Amino acid sequence: MTVFGLVMIVAGLVASFFLKTPVQDATQETVEAQGYTTGYVVKTPLFWLMFFMMATMATSGLMVTSQLAQIASDFGVAHLSILGLAALPLAMTLDRVANGVTRPLFGWVSDHLGREQTMAFAFTLEAIALTCWLALANHPVAFVLLSGVVFLGWGEIFSLFPATLTDTFGTRDASRNYGLLYMAQGVGAIFGGPLAAWLHQASGNWHPVFALAIGGDLLTAFLAFAVLRPMRRRFMQSTYRA
Repeated sequence: MTVFGLVMIVAGLVASFFLKTPVQDATQETVEAQGYTTGYVVKTPLFWLMFFMMATMATSGLMVTSQLAQIASDFGVAHLSILGLAALPLAMTLDRVANGVTRPLFGWVSDHLGREQTMAFAFTLEAIALTCWLALANHPVAFVLLSGVVFLGWGEIFSLFPATLTDTFGTRDASRNYGLLYMAQGVGAIFGGPLAAWLHQASGNWHPVFALAIGGDLLTAFLAFAVLRPMRRRFMQSTYRA
């Protein structure tokens, strides 16, 4: 960690040399952003639907991802080797890569196919991956690969929801609007891990944890396509007519 911290310090210092103070005239040339104020946004059912969906996805994802080490241990794959590498560290490495790749990947997909369609696909993908992961968790290769797919279907919430929010309500208060929406991740952080631990302790196995996470994924996928999509369309059509 010390080495990592030193690397970050050096990287920050090097990057600082590329920062330039803007020309004074440039700071005076502002363009009024289009969109709605935060006060208006939080009064709309559409915002709270997005909040509920993001909170549900955050909770579902964290129920499983936060317990990765314990799940690997209980299924007996934590110390098994794949090509000379322990399964658990390999899975955690792949998960971080997938969690990073999924954001620009599904962001690009949503730019071409639509926000809600991409949400429905990604959330369903996570549900399928969780189902297969539970069924094949005793196999180290499947455990590692499917954990990566789970992260691939979960991490994109941090690109799809802010894009959808800004598409809908504009850029006027985009940062504040997403700041409020991002609190949904806090809901997931508060309930996801503890809820998974409680369910596991109460039942003695991981099946209820996976079942609830899969149910949350499928519910959110349904809401994205069947509820959010028509609600957004009506809202934006009424805005356009106004």
